[in-house]
Amino acid sequence: MTTWQEVPPPPLRITPLGWLRVLWRGALIGGLTYGGLVVLLLIRLVEWPMCGQSRPVTPYITRFVCRSALRLMRLPLVVHGTPMTRPGAIVANHSSWLDIFVLNAAQTVYFVAKAEVADWPGIGWLARATGTIFIARKGTEAKKQQQVLESRLQAGHRLLFFPEGTSTDAIRVLPFKSTLFQAFFSPALERTMHIQPVTVVFHAPDGEDPRHYGWWGDMDFASHLVKTLATPRQGRVEVFFHPEVPVDAFPDRKSLSQHCERVIRTAHVKAVA
Repeated sequence: MTTWQEVPPPPLRITPLGWLRVLWRGALIGGLTYGGLVVLLLIRLVEWPMCGQSRPVTPYITRFVCRSALRLMRLPLVVHGTPMTRPGAIVANHSSWLDIFVLNAAQTVYFVAKAEVADWPGIGWLARATGTIFIARKGTEAKKQQQVLESRLQAGHRLLFFPEGTSTDAIRVLPFKSTLFQAFFSPALERTMHIQPVTVVFHAPDGEDPRHYGWWGDMDFASHLVKTLATPRQGRVEVFFHPEVPVDAFPDRKSLSQHCERVIRTAHVKAVA
């Protein structure tokens, strides 16, 4: 039986006018992104000696770049609810690389990503510069990674996790993995931490496959990027900030994970219906 992950996306068909969109949108977004990276790194040279892990200035550059990139793509962003301001972390569903732009545009966050992302051409540099934490899937690294997560959370960084562990076709939410939730239950954090579930919903352009913005299976980044840039009239993306919950209201990581999954999945089902 074929699973949803094995179902291929529609074939990539781009008109000559579409390739022109790819070129001019790509040039503008590329210049914006890497120009912003240069500015961020220059400011970080001053920010790091003065503020250490705290980043009072550079996150605003990241947010400006991501908001501007969505405008250049002509992809409207609609935000519902209120991002939390108290100490804590965010968990969200994961549809594609576009989530990075969308969630950075909606709130100041620092992503937690799999270690392989650090080696992705171009993207790895951006992720490092913007404060992403890379997690290796090795049991021997667990204690060290736990310490890094605790240190960043105690520094006031709002970390963002994707508990599904992979991106999807944008029309479903996968079961959450509870492993990373354990970081919230350390003695140093449990009494002060709050978790905010966030639902991201992509709506395909009129007449397009509902999976238009999804990035799954063996899809490569380049073809998905080209398709997105070539789209003449984009759909839209919605972000729902749900009420945050205190970690110590839950007995363990699994119950907290289940709560977040239920809230995110319910909002996603309603929004895509």
